[in-house]
Amino acid sequence: MTRHEEQSDTGGPGGRRRRALRITGFALAGALVLAAAATTWAYRHLDDNIRSVDINTALGDDRPARAVVTPSTAAASPLPSGSLNILVLGSDSRSGKTNKALGGGDSGGARSDTAMVVHIDAGRTEATVVSIPRDTLVTRPSCPLPSGGSTAVTHGAMFNSAYSVGGPVCAVKTVESLTHVRMDHYVEIDFAGFAKLVDALGGVDVTTDQDIDDDKSHLRLDAGDHHLDGTQALALARTRHGMGDGSDLGRIALQQKLVKALLERIATMNLLTDPAGLYQVADALTASLTTDTGLDSLNELMSLGRSLRGLTADRTRTVMMPVLPAPSDPNRVVAKEPAAGELWASLR
Repeated sequence: MTRHEEQSDTGGPGGRRRRALRITGFALAGALVLAAAATTWAYRHLDDNIRSVDINTALGDDRPARAVVTPSTAAASPLPSGSLNILVLGSDSRSGKTNKALGGGDSGGARSDTAMVVHIDAGRTEATVVSIPRDTLVTRPSCPLPSGGSTAVTHGAMFNSAYSVGGPVCAVKTVESLTHVRMDHYVEIDFAGFAKLVDALGGVDVTTDQDIDDDKSHLRLDAGDHHLDGTQALALARTRHGMGDGSDLGRIALQQKLVKALLERIATMNLLTDPAGLYQVADALTASLTTDTGLDSLNELMSLGRSLRGLTADRTRTVMMPVLPAPSDPNRVVAKEPAAGELWASLR
């Protein structure tokens, strides 16, 4: 070995370059390992966030038929493209300090504070969101209980009592009994989760048509345009006493505004190029979700999300199930027929 070669291997310019390359390589490899470990941890964390209920097993075959997906529709895209009906419930959970601080109360249990049937058309570029007033009087069917046995059939029950007596399974069965529409999926989000999701999105923009001053939801807004944080958006979703006649029907209009506002906000954010922002939104969403077992993994939620890329706020129609005052109680409502039946038939 020449003196020049010896210097290159030890202290010469060539040796220093090789050592620098080795150090850079080790650093890059270490960074890749750490990134992979962080990605794996994040994925597992988000996946573990999701809670689920096996609604299909609990209800069995005594349900409306599933929508038929034609082979040509199913094969046109690697992503699912058939129509879907999803029951989305907002739960006023009574558990946890955060939920209590946001208005969940201090008693045990929870109720379905908000109920929407989200119908996604075949092709998944258009949707109809149908709100069901929680004060609707319905025939609540017999529902299986987790502890065994079942609830009794109850006539003239308030719609939101189904969740109280039988949880998600009874909520789904009651909606299917009312609508004769098969619910393909179930999604529930609680008080704290909704507020955190709105905050993770950076707030939402809504326009109110009249002043709101509600002592129960603690929301005070003048008529006009507003940028709301999570706590304010949740208060808007719960407001009913500070505007109009104080009924649940007025609150539904505000909830539908929020649905459109959330879709518009998501559309303006390029989350795919903002990993930190995407993770924050995903963490807020998955931590607050309870789903059926068909959506209880991150892969399944991501597949659903990707299949809805073409769905925008202006292609989403928001309506309320047609109702009229209940003959037995002017403070309650019942489905208005034949209009309600025609609406549900259009979603099958």
